[in-house]
Order: sequence, then structure tokens, then C-alpha cells
Amino acid sequence: MEFPQAIAVGYAAPQVKLGKTTLVGRDITELKLDFFGGIPFAEPPLGKLRLKPPVLKTKLDEKTFDASNFGKGCFQQSSSVTEFSEDCLTINVYRPSGLKSNAKLPILFWTYGGGFDAGEASIYNGSAIVAQSVARGTPLIYVNYNYRLGPLGFPQGQEADDRGALNLALRDQLTALEWVQANIHFFGGDKSKVTVFGESAGAIMTAILFLNSPLDKLARAAIFESGSAATPQEFNAERREIDWQNFVAGVPSCASLATSGNTFDCIQAANSTEIFSGVINGLTKANEAFGYDPTFDGPNGLFPDIASKFLSSGHFARLPFITGTNLDEGAVFTPTTIQSAADIEAFLVAGYSPLAVSPAAFESTVAKLLELYPDDPALGSPFNTGNQTFGLNSNFKRAAALFGDLAFQGQRRAWIQAASRVGVKTFGYLFTQPQPNSGPFGVFHGSEVPYVYGAPSDTSASSLRISSLMIDYWVSFATSLDPNDGRGIPRPHWAQYTPENQVIMQLNGDNTTLIPDNYRKEQIAFINSDPAVFHQRRSINKS
Repeated sequence: MEFPQAIAVGYAAPQVKLGKTTLVGRDITELKLDFFGGIPFAEPPLGKLRLKPPVLKTKLDEKTFDASNFGKGCFQQSSSVTEFSEDCLTINVYRPSGLKSNAKLPILFWTYGGGFDAGEASIYNGSAIVAQSVARGTPLIYVNYNYRLGPLGFPQGQEADDRGALNLALRDQLTALEWVQANIHFFGGDKSKVTVFGESAGAIMTAILFLNSPLDKLARAAIFESGSAATPQEFNAERREIDWQNFVAGVPSCASLATSGNTFDCIQAANSTEIFSGVINGLTKANEAFGYDPTFDGPNGLFPDIASKFLSSGHFARLPFITGTNLDEGAVFTPTTIQSAADIEAFLVAGYSPLAVSPAAFESTVAKLLELYPDDPALGSPFNTGNQTFGLNSNFKRAAALFGDLAFQGQRRAWIQAASRVGVKTFGYLFTQPQPNSGPFGVFHGSEVPYVYGAPSDTSASSLRISSLMIDYWVSFATSLDPNDGRGIPRPHWAQYTPENQVIMQLNGDNTTLIPDNYRKEQIAFINSDPAVFHQRRSINKS
């Protein structure tokens, strides 16, 4: 998803002193903002540091560092080895111009989505958020960064498990936050006022860090857009051994070792061009859309067990948060080829294997789901589209509703209910802004992101209004831990979610209002009644 960069070179480039190094940034003249980008926050993860946790880098060696542009994104699907890079662990800062180092502004810290195998910081332009924060009298600093992707960020297989090399991208995220703690004051930020936010994979990663990490020492609040810790299906790394083997098989000098269980030394000795070849092979040959999800990494890891166990025990970071979903989360992940209930059942069995329960018990669960989600287009997703089937079999809408609730709506509800039960200050939302020409995908997964960044492709009055409202809510929460600070555009009061008042904000330019959090109550209650049955993942089909 591309956003206009809106970064223009001014006559006097802004500078920040980082230790003995002068960072020379870029002046976003028309918005009175400064940009500093491409700053390394970790040592390059190459050679012996490849497939290792990141090594924090808080200072630079150069006397002067050109921070006028973003660094390259991490290796991912591409036709060119030069488009992305392994040396990609860089961080970026947008701030109001002329900021003094003692300004102590709050920070919004973004983690992008992309299925854990795609995405980069450079396509997220935080300037509209920062500019609106200044205009409303609550200025803040926006930060984003790159993390390792695919087999380099989320290694799979037994060998990676044995070597303690799982969930490296989660450690990249923590290290970027450690860099913020060490350095954001040089930019005028307050390290004690960091709000982490992200969408899809970025929200999922952040939610996982709520379970068993030092996140509460690195941030004070969070915003989750379309992702919870249990959104991806939760497995041990051994489940996707084939994905690791496909990656290694694509590295020419290591291909003969792909099935040996002893690949790391060779991979660490390979050059980046070979590694790129392996990444492309691993992504191309994956037998599911998301072959590089986070995995369980042991009792002392960041993701020790299924998320539902942490929710039921109350063992998670007690940081205030906003969490929400889009109306039709499941549609873009649902195969348009689905024709029947049998197709839906086969799809579920394939996606949740190896099963966490007996085949008979799983079959019984699927039968109940098919009963709760009948083949009635008027009840399916995209919702509120009546009997329209968009030229597809009616079972597509049925499956889209079911999958959206399994991976997104049900997980959001379980998460916010668990947190509110133990007194965490939480706010929920449902984004329902219609998306022109989206066909069978409705208010699809990810469609809210351009609104948060002030750049919706739909420039209708309704669309622009909800974009401004969302920025105000997000900025208000980041600066005051409450979306209702009374600054900026007049907007409906967003009530806190409590066990006694389970309400969420419907985000819609024509009708932004509180609604009860009871849509598909029986269906989602059944899904959440025994979460271990569902490894809790999105569908196998990539759109």
C-alpha cells in the first residue's frame, strides 16, 4: 500500500547530534516538519549475525550521517536483488520543525504489516499524523522502522528451534524500541511516553509482545489495528519444516544441505545474493500463504504458549490500548473458489492440521460452525450487502464471515474482554467506512490504514472526515492515554470498554457512534469457548 511521501528538500536541512555524529535530515517545508531516516538501530544482520538476535546499535561511527532518506526494506518478494537489502534494520523519525531537545514530546511507534514476509517502513508517511498533532495543539513524534521478514525474520523448522533462533523479527521490534529509549530525547521525544501501534502483522507482533516480553518497560500504551496475538495460527516451528527447507534449497551453496538439519553454518557463510535467491524460493514454494508466522519458542521465549492461556490467566502486560477490526476482515483471505460446505470443511482441516483435538471432535466443531454460519448471502461477508454474491458461489460470503470471526473479530473480542476484566483501560472499534469498488471484499483487511495516515484514496467528504477523526482519536490517545482529550475536531465521546459497558466505536464518516459489542454474539462465543481447538490463524489463501 503506497502513500505519497510528501518530503521536499528545504533550504536548511535539519540536524540532530547523536553522540559524536551529526544526522542531517530533510525538511518537509510545506508541513513544517523534519524527517530523519535510514538510521541503523542494530548491527547489520549479516554473516555470523545472520539468523541471530539483533545487536543494538545506539551510536554511529561517522562524523556526519545522511539521514535524508529511508533505508532499504528487508529482503522479500522482488524481481531484483537490489530493490531490498539484508542490511535493513533502520529506523525513521518525523517530528515538528524547530523542536528543541528538551521538548519531551510523546511518540507514536509504528510496526507495519505484510503477512510477516512483506512490507517496509518507507511506504508509511507519518507526516499527516504529525502535522495534525501540531495543529490540534498536542504535538508528537512519529517513528517507524524495518524488521526482518520471511525466513530471516521468522525462521522455521527444528534446527531453528534447537538453536533458539525463532521470532527474530519480534526481537528486531524490541531492539528498535530500545533504540528509542536510548536516543529519542535527542530528537525532542520523551522515552516514557511511547505508544506502539501497528496493523495486521504489526499488530500481531505487538500483541505477542504483551505476553512475555519487557514491552512494559519500553512503551506505555498500544493501538492494535486488525490483529491479536492469536490471529495467526499458533504452531511449533517444526510444523513448517518444509518452508525452511525450501529457503535453504534456494541458496545455491547450501542447497545440498536443505534436508540435513544442519544448515545454519552454511547459511551464515553465504553471500546476500544467494540469501536473496533462497528467500524468493522459500516464498514462492510455500504451500500456504503465510509460511513464516511467529512460532512458539519455549517457556523463556517471547511466545511460550497459545495466547488464550495468557488471556485466561491475566498474565500479560497491563498497558492501556485501543484495539479494533474492519467490518469484512475475512474476505480477502477467503478463496473465491469455495463452492460448498465441503470446501469450507476441507479448508479448515487443511489449515488447522495437525489438529489440536481428535478428528471426530474437530469434525463436530466444524459442523457446529456451519450451523452457526448458514448458507445465506444476507448473513455473509461482505456484510450489509444483502443477497448480492458478486458472481461467486454463496458459500464464499459464508466462509468469509466465518474466517473473519475466527481470526480477527473473535480474537479482538477475547483480547479486549480479558484486559477489561483485570482493569486495563481499553477502547474498541469497528471500522465500517464503505470502500468504493471493493466488490466481494467489502470493508477489507487493511483498508483503514490510509485513513490513519491521512491519505484515503476515496476523497469524498465522508471519507476525509473519518480520516481526520481517526487521526485525532489516535493522537489524543498517544498524548493523553484517552481518545477524548477535547482537542481537534469535535467528535463523539469514545467510552472505555468495561465488563459492564461492552461498547465499541463504529468508525464511519456518516455515522461515527458507539455500538454494543454483541454482533454475531452466539457465533463468536462458540469460537472463543474452546480456543485451543482453533490454532487461530487466517486462511491459507493469499490475496
